[in-house]
Amino acid sequence: MNILRISMMCGVAMCALAGCGPTAFQVQVVPAGRELVETEVQRDPGLLVLDKIVLIDVDGMLSSRPRRGLLHAEDSAVSRFVEKLDRAAGDASVKAVVLRINSPGGTVSASDAMYHALRRFKQKTSKPVVACVLDLGCSGAYYLACGADGIVAQPSSVVGSIGTILQTFSVKGTMDKLGIEAVAIKSGKLKDMASPLKDLGDEERRVLQGIIDDFYGQFLAIVQQGRPDLPADRLRGLADGRVFAAEAARREGLIDRIGYLDDAIAWARDKAGIRAARTVMYHRRSGHVATAYDSPAAMGGTGLVHIELPEWLHARQAEFLYLWQPALD
Repeated sequence: MNILRISMMCGVAMCALAGCGPTAFQVQVVPAGRELVETEVQRDPGLLVLDKIVLIDVDGMLSSRPRRGLLHAEDSAVSRFVEKLDRAAGDASVKAVVLRINSPGGTVSASDAMYHALRRFKQKTSKPVVACVLDLGCSGAYYLACGADGIVAQPSSVVGSIGTILQTFSVKGTMDKLGIEAVAIKSGKLKDMASPLKDLGDEERRVLQGIIDDFYGQFLAIVQQGRPDLPADRLRGLADGRVFAAEAARREGLIDRIGYLDDAIAWARDKAGIRAARTVMYHRRSGHVATAYDSPAAMGGTGLVHIELPEWLHARQAEFLYLWQPALD
């Protein structure tokens, strides 16, 4: 039985297991080159256009963990982002960067790492950065956008969800009904804090709330730094976790402009002080992009079968999140 038949059989089996949910499963039959290559996706008119604007995607759940499928793995959001910024920083012909954002946010640490990578890029290169929100620019993704020199959102975008959350649960009631008792041998009374095997105690809740409050304060400071014209007391009123349609976000001062990707690219070109530019994207050698509106999935790799496992099949531990959870698959 050859590898093609095995791949097809695996694909059929996974489709059956996943039911009607979103599916994707990729089998790569040959190793793909991992280095980044550059593809031009848009060019301003002109005979000799040398300057470049780099378009970098920030999409999906922001995490430091690689995203793993059944037979393949993708780089983590942090790794991809830093690698592309480093490539842009090392190219003298790159004059500006546009972040194309479509994300509900992610973990506190990943969002903060990406934000500081962006700040470091700007300090090192002095190249302007414009954030363009497509569908979602929420929580950790908005945290990152505040590191840009300007934020554009499409008219139908959803922006905001400033805040921090830790989601946990308890199965103690079910265990009690089944006559199961969890026993923890621990070095301190809070060592099993937030364990799903027991109810959350008052002291545990106070400790965790203190951490949440610290991360929330950090979020507010980042927004205040990126949006200096937004008064602190007004920001507090907006930062209760709610999301905003793009026009409301503009009125409240959370973004600068309503527009589209072309508008963000034009604004980046103006900020860089150049008249014409080529818009380029970085991707793995096995991928292909045709236009600036191609999805990141097009850059992943050449596969025979592509089935993406539903997000709920990925086990996650309790994490501190800058995340708008209704938008997470």
